[in-house]
Amino acid sequence: MRTQRLTIALVCLALAGSACSASVDSGTEVARERQTDGAADTTATPDTGPPSTHPAVSEITTTIATTTTTLAPTTTTTEPPPEYYDPACVVEVEPFDSLRLIADQFDDETVNVVALRAENDLPTADLDAGQALDVCVGNGLNDLTGEQRTDPDAEIVSAAVRQNVELQQLKLNKLFEGFGTPALLIDGVSGPVTRQRLCALRLSLGLPASTADMAAGSAEEKMLLEATELLVPQTSATASTRWILIDRTCQIMFAGSGGGELAYVFPTSTGSEGYETRLQERSSAFRFDPAVASGGWHNSTDFPVAIDNPLNGNMYRPLYFDGGQAIHGANNVPTSPQSKGCARLRVEHQDALVNWLNLGEAQVPIWSEKQIAVTVNVQGEYQG
Repeated sequence: MRTQRLTIALVCLALAGSACSASVDSGTEVARERQTDGAADTTATPDTGPPSTHPAVSEITTTIATTTTTLAPTTTTTEPPPEYYDPACVVEVEPFDSLRLIADQFDDETVNVVALRAENDLPTADLDAGQALDVCVGNGLNDLTGEQRTDPDAEIVSAAVRQNVELQQLKLNKLFEGFGTPALLIDGVSGPVTRQRLCALRLSLGLPASTADMAAGSAEEKMLLEATELLVPQTSATASTRWILIDRTCQIMFAGSGGGELAYVFPTSTGSEGYETRLQERSSAFRFDPAVASGGWHNSTDFPVAIDNPLNGNMYRPLYFDGGQAIHGANNVPTSPQSKGCARLRVEHQDALVNWLNLGEAQVPIWSEKQIAVTVNVQGEYQG
């Protein structure tokens, strides 16, 4: 475009010059005519030679085109790609990548968020596009440079572990929300309450019950993070119209209807050593005591308050399913077995369970399996 404008401008200039030249030539011809007539004219323009000429327009455009095509082309230089000690161990971060997305590309469970942060000395999990990551963890080398890698800083590893546990806690709270389960404190500490919730989650996912920590980047952690809802555990309990499942490994209680509807998930504390809550297979609950006269608190005949843990408050609105063993409310519900055979719930959780069974308005003890209409399963072994 710039070449075309320059050409047009020069053409116009050439035409303008030709017009001026024509006027001078005309004036010269007039002077010659006057001299031919013999009239004295001292102002006539002297004949200085032939009229001046200008190059043709085509010659101008040819010259411009020739000049334009001989301009030196613009050149760009590219930097050579970075050289790594072991390219097979290096991943360059793409836009919107995260450590978790990168870790998920590997089948090796040792390549996880915590390990990648430690391997690359990352103080946070934030990444920049184009950033290079050493993904061969634990080989003692910085695979970007080939230098020997020292042990990762303990503070970095600790921060990475806390952040990963926080991620698990957030997901657990989301999945258990709406089932009466108390929300976990998001503190990055995998304590007994978090491990109890992880155990319940494993039951829901059909995994073996365990109160162990959930390793970062593990297959089961991936299942946790990809889960969209809490599922009913796979158990014979769900063959009943209404059922309760107590798991002694997790110290957790599920309650629901039929095979697919989950109503509640409550933390519980079952019988301690020597007083274990007995295993059950769809045992019908046969007795409910509202204990209206004493505000809902029933004092056990075999284990009264003086013998049982005073913090327990003894038995709040007990629901019996095997002899003297019952599900009841208590003021103390630890994450380990500490009762004298019963399954304890928090007082507010026992109220919720009783109301779900339509027993909340009872004023006298009920001795009727048909009216209570719920079965109880007890499974698992406490692992300590």
